[in-house]
Amino acid sequence: MQATASKYKSPLHEMTQSTATCLWNDSASVQELSYSMEHGAVGATCNPVIVLGVLKQEISSWRQRILSLIEELPVATEEEIAWRLVREISVQAAAVLKPIFDQQQGRNGRLSIQTDPRLFRDAEAMVKQAIEFGGLAPNMIVKIPVTQAGIPAIEEATYRGISINATVCFTLPQCVAVAEAVERGLKRREQEGKEIATMGSVCTIMVGRLDDWLKLQAEKNNLAVDPGYLEWAGVAVFKKTYQIFRERGYRLRLLSAAFRNHMHWSEFIGGDVVISPPYSWQVRFNASDIEVRPRMDVPVSASVIDTLSRKFPDFCRAYSETGLVPSEFDSFGPTRRTLRQFIAACHDLDGLVRDFLIPNPDVS
Repeated sequence: MQATASKYKSPLHEMTQSTATCLWNDSASVQELSYSMEHGAVGATCNPVIVLGVLKQEISSWRQRILSLIEELPVATEEEIAWRLVREISVQAAAVLKPIFDQQQGRNGRLSIQTDPRLFRDAEAMVKQAIEFGGLAPNMIVKIPVTQAGIPAIEEATYRGISINATVCFTLPQCVAVAEAVERGLKRREQEGKEIATMGSVCTIMVGRLDDWLKLQAEKNNLAVDPGYLEWAGVAVFKKTYQIFRERGYRLRLLSAAFRNHMHWSEFIGGDVVISPPYSWQVRFNASDIEVRPRMDVPVSASVIDTLSRKFPDFCRAYSETGLVPSEFDSFGPTRRTLRQFIAACHDLDGLVRDFLIPNPDVS
């Protein structure tokens, strides 16, 4: 035990140094990213929810910049200023990660920036924004939601040389659609002799959000099920998807997000995947005594799979490759819930800027 303690700083550090599993920080806060990198992180993510959180936590550091943007952009709307902040926070974090990006030749060291979630039905608009965001820094990776319009957008963005992070994704059929779209984009580039060696796309599975949805379904439909079983739904989908990705040789990695318990980290150790926990979960994991050992190839109990399959139609849709078709992606419960949250965060971010742009006269 003493040798292990002296060799590794933490459980997360041990994972990053002794297995193929990578750690990304689910925040663009430089302070939180610095902690994460000390424990082996090689990437980070950003979205309107994250930017809103960063600004609220670090408003003293950003107050003057917001006021400066209002002066510099005299006709800009609060939404335009808000997205300038998204860009600037993302670029700042990307600069911190750039040395890792150079060292690992594009596989890691990336900052994941999200396209405007309000564009989820417009493939052309998402591609246009992805191209712009991809040009903000050499180590940007751009989030595109796995909606019906998101699939062709992912293919086209890949063809244009943009590394993508497929987000708003919870199911095996969504992941396969993403992987096939990325493959089509890569093959189009290869046919034209364009570079793909430094591209590093990933496909996120929001494992905890699938669990959340099934728990809501259990309450709504008065289903009696061992509550521990519901903690395994996202893990089961992730492990099955990983197996299929390996069998088919898809050229992108899976990323675990939306953490609700330690299994959203510990069950994926050893896989050639990315885990992207928020700072608070990283602190929790590092304070734990969970053994760091490969579990990626350990199957989920057959009784858990059988129970979830019998009682939850939406688990079947998530766990079966034919459970959903692209025209059903947008109406899937977790997709609707997540899009609503992301879009609401955009409006909340606009509101934060509004308080600077038009201070409330009723507040002293």
